[in-house]
Amino acid sequence: MAKDHVQIFDTTLRDGEQVPGCKLNTPQKLEIAERLEALGVDVIEAGFPISSPGDFHSVTEISKLVKNTTVCGLTRAVKKDIDVAADALKYAKRPRIHTGIGTSESHIKFKFNCDQDEIIRRAVAAVTHAKSYVEDVEFFAEDAGRTDNEFLAKVCEAVIKAGATVLNIPDTTGYCLPAEYGSKIKYLKENVRGIDKAILSCHCHNDLGLATANSISGVQNGARQIECTINGIGERAGNTSLEEVVMVLRQHPYLNLDTKIDATYLYGTSQMVSDKMGVPIQPNKAIVGANAFAHSSGIHQDGVIKNRETYEIINPHDVGVTESAIVLTARSGRAALAYRAKKVGYELTKLQLDEVYNEFLSFADRKKEIDDNDIHEIIKSCNVEVNAVA
Repeated sequence: MAKDHVQIFDTTLRDGEQVPGCKLNTPQKLEIAERLEALGVDVIEAGFPISSPGDFHSVTEISKLVKNTTVCGLTRAVKKDIDVAADALKYAKRPRIHTGIGTSESHIKFKFNCDQDEIIRRAVAAVTHAKSYVEDVEFFAEDAGRTDNEFLAKVCEAVIKAGATVLNIPDTTGYCLPAEYGSKIKYLKENVRGIDKAILSCHCHNDLGLATANSISGVQNGARQIECTINGIGERAGNTSLEEVVMVLRQHPYLNLDTKIDATYLYGTSQMVSDKMGVPIQPNKAIVGANAFAHSSGIHQDGVIKNRETYEIINPHDVGVTESAIVLTARSGRAALAYRAKKVGYELTKLQLDEVYNEFLSFADRKKEIDDNDIHEIIKSCNVEVNAVA
């Protein structure tokens, strides 16, 4: 069965850059944009053009650089924002304006001090104006996660009539449970007239650690675009992680959903973004963290050495990682020690391994992690005649 294409909308250069203390200059943004296009993302949200002259310039330059990927600029539902975004995108081969407004009761009451009818009027006006500049218009219903489904459907129906080609349904505060978010997407698919004319998009935040789960639930229920960032960076607790959703879909082929991402670029792209943004990657980060393919438990090490699939559901090569790491600690077993010893040139017999292992444990209790130089020292201290590996 042919797999449905799930578009990847990367907002590393817009939402990702909203991390406090993180600021990219235009050359850095251009380098990342070029890498994102090579990675295979469908849409690059290049920035929020009206927010600053620097952001306007970056969006303009990215529009000139990118050859095939859609380049998107964010706006509020404000005419001036849209005018400025259209100007910044004028060189783009595939421009998209991303405009929208808050739709939850909280946003309507406290941010806009208006009523639902006024929100719909502003939404339609924004999409209509954006449509006068570009064919591809994405509408976001901010705080859709906490918006009443019936009203959200009315908003979506109105902006589709106005020309919206993509409907962004953000869980702006990261509040939804996966079943709730999936049900919201399903409700829109079943209750919005003209929904076949637009793509539903998931934009989930990670405040409760559910961004990836919510996005996957969204596409299982009919959404066909996921908005995400490299390493899941973004304000507060971050955004949906690009590398996570890509590999979830790859590892579950029965979903019949996939992206056109070249996964072998994931690790390198992760490292690039971390370096340029100055935001370290947590070691246990899924897919791209330093420990994602590292094993220090003796039981796990023995299994992985015998057959990688015993404890790894992803081949590290598939995401651009050279190999799994067998990390020697006091929790490691004989199999791991023999494996690492062979890597540095020693073929240990069973009796030799027993002798060296006792010395290894004493050494490991004094030192957190055993490196290759330590292995040489341990074997030397045991005074055993070890056959060198040819």
